[in-house]
Amino acid sequence: MKLEMFINFNGNCREAVEFYAKVFRTEVGNIMTYGDAPPDPNHPTCEADRDRIMYAGIPVGGMVLMFMDTPSTHATTIGDNINPTISTDSKDEVTRLLNELSEGGEVIMELQQTFFSEWYGMVKDKFGVYWQILHYSPQQ
Repeated sequence: MKLEMFINFNGNCREAVEFYAKVFRTEVGNIMTYGDAPPDPNHPTCEADRDRIMYAGIPVGGMVLMFMDTPSTHATTIGDNINPTISTDSKDEVTRLLNELSEGGEVIMELQQTFFSEWYGMVKDKFGVYWQILHYSPQQ
């Protein structure tokens, strides 16, 4: 199991990623915009979001700090914009973690396959913390 942090921004993610990479003396590993993502008819990308960052990551101290701009249709509250993210090598563990973290809380995104994970879900726990839980598929 690996614990990472996801930090959300409101349109200035690219600037933030470059700043943090400089501060932590590391390189930006990957930047993907919403426009780079595979099209999804159930969740179309609006034109205003095409250049916003959907994912960027930098390695820091044995973990990856992950960053994104929230879509322009969602509010970003600075201070509430950091999400612990857990990745495991087991779909069963993803399911267990989501179920247990949601006790007294709320499932925000039901477990499902996405283009970036075989099994992904998001939950707001009873303390108001938003957790992202996912299973990465093994690299070929």
